[in-house]
Amino acid sequence: MIEHIRISDFAIIKTTDVDFHPGLNVITGETGSGKSIIIEAMSLALGARADSSLVRRGADKARIQMQAELDGESCIITRELSRNGRNLCRLNGDLVSLSQVQEAACRIADIHGQYDNQALLDPERHMELVDAYRREEIRPKFQAFTSAYVNYKAVRGRLNKLLHDERENRRRADLCRYEREEIDNAQLRDGEDTELSERISVLKNSEKIFQAMSLAQELLSGGEENAEAMIGQAESQIDSVAAYSSELKDISALLNGVSADLQELNERIRTVMDKTDFQPGEVDQVISRMDLIDSLKSKYGRSIKEILSYRDRIAGELELVENFEEQKAALEKQTKEALDILKEKTAELTEARQRSAQQLQEAIVRELHDLNFPYARLQISVEKAPAITSSGGDTCEFLISTNKGEPLKSLAKTVSGGEISRIMLAIKNVTGDDDQIPTMIFDEIDTGISGVTASVVARKLQQIAKNHQILCITHLPQIAAAADTNYRIYKDSDDDATYSHIQLLNEEQKTDEIARLLGGDAVTNLTRKSAEELIRAMRPHD
Repeated sequence: MIEHIRISDFAIIKTTDVDFHPGLNVITGETGSGKSIIIEAMSLALGARADSSLVRRGADKARIQMQAELDGESCIITRELSRNGRNLCRLNGDLVSLSQVQEAACRIADIHGQYDNQALLDPERHMELVDAYRREEIRPKFQAFTSAYVNYKAVRGRLNKLLHDERENRRRADLCRYEREEIDNAQLRDGEDTELSERISVLKNSEKIFQAMSLAQELLSGGEENAEAMIGQAESQIDSVAAYSSELKDISALLNGVSADLQELNERIRTVMDKTDFQPGEVDQVISRMDLIDSLKSKYGRSIKEILSYRDRIAGELELVENFEEQKAALEKQTKEALDILKEKTAELTEARQRSAQQLQEAIVRELHDLNFPYARLQISVEKAPAITSSGGDTCEFLISTNKGEPLKSLAKTVSGGEISRIMLAIKNVTGDDDQIPTMIFDEIDTGISGVTASVVARKLQQIAKNHQILCITHLPQIAAAADTNYRIYKDSDDDATYSHIQLLNEEQKTDEIARLLGGDAVTNLTRKSAEELIRAMRPHD
């Protein structure tokens, strides 16, 4: 529920504050007094797009603050609009995005005006009303349909891609076979290029390596005065006295380790010397192998690992081409199965919509009869659409006849401005409890009506106000008389500008305002008495 709104420097409003109350709140005022400005300010607070031209002349920015109840707690929405176009949104003092304001606002209030009336003439919006009326039944049907639709589109997309790519894949298959065969014939092994690089380095420097290794081996184990022999002699001397102390035992153990390391070192030196002993032509063979690997790298990847990964990928492409018929048959089967499920879920959704449409049209017709359409007939036509889309397999249109003997026709071709306002009110009275929005704002809902019909409209607004807070701008005395709370918008001027204000009316002021609506600017005893009688007549019946 909207509890309070404060408007500053907006259009011709300098500053105004107003508290709103439960039930039917009615705002009246002379033509041009600024009633539409109040609605624009409320729309801005509820997330409408901002227009910097609405900043009051002479001010730098406009500000609208709305206090409302949201999910059982009080919240404050603030919109600030600068003349330079900068737009700030706050929710409980925190900066938020416009979408966050809109998300909160859609759970606070709904504004209904000429736009809604025009939207009602658009058949594409009619299905939304049918779906909303029996939401609890239709929502799971629509969710099941959506799941089936998404699945069908995905499977159908894979089939279409397979068929579309067939010719290109067959052309590419020959190249893939050649590349796979070239890589397979090379019999690559991951890390082989590193080993080959080292082997080439060894082979190119074999003489120098052999000489160094030979000298090292001679120093370690050649002749009588070599390192291995001298360490062996030292080991014998220490072993002979090792039993005398733990420290000598440790030294003996260390010498034993050095001796073992020398033996292993000699073995590795002999191994390296054996590797440097190569057959004639081995250098050319290794270089040739390395050239082959480098050639494959230039085509298929920067490393052997990437080459082998590329090979696996093209092998997968080849499998796709070579198994085209099998895959095509499998996808065609999946597509058919998905389409069958989609048709089934579409039919279930259609049946639920037809039930909703039948009950909705009956409820709306009853409301139309109450709203002075005694001969109104309405048909909500749910028909099969040319194709299944993301919204279902149906089209929906409201067909109506408001006069006796006239055939059913499209709303857009039948109703006048005043009639469409009453039809909108009938729909809101039927669907109001389903939308779960606590506040409804009606702007010019009474366009084109008067007399008895105006009284009926007022009664309907009272009925809706039993379960919703209603804010209604009107020029009709009957609706003003039916209000639980009344407000008047008026203008005054100083030497520089004209300003609009909104005033909460007490009972006496309410009577005078309704008298003005009945008789014009001159409020007389007669018009005041008529206003009092109208207020009594429009008092809600228990």
